[in-house]
Amino acid sequence: MKVAYVFRNDMSATFQLASMILPQLEDGTHGVEVVGMMFFDDNVYSLSAENDIGMRLSKVAEQHNILLMICDQCALRRGLAEGDFSQCGSGEVKAKNTVNGVVAGCFPQLYSALSGNMPDQVITL
Repeated sequence: MKVAYVFRNDMSATFQLASMILPQLEDGTHGVEVVGMMFFDDNVYSLSAENDIGMRLSKVAEQHNILLMICDQCALRRGLAEGDFSQCGSGEVKAKNTVNGVVAGCFPQLYSALSGNMPDQVITL
């Protein structure tokens, strides 16, 4: 089964991702194929450059072809993207100061990026 995770709730990237999902992905014991992860609100900070969680996740994502996307509007508000708010949802906002492999976008970009490797389940944490 293929899954995509949406990290929406406070601390979900630092709790569920960092202490449960990521160690399982690193050990090969997660039990499903993860095809994408979308980060909202303060969860985008886990993908900032030099963040331990982000660096570990970036390595796993590269090895397993996992999409790592930060909400363009959330990232702009937190200094992790270039562009302006009028560009949100267009695909023109670019991630900056993040670990390797992170892209910025909104739902249209998420759907497009996952269209070639569709998840069977989307799990919001």
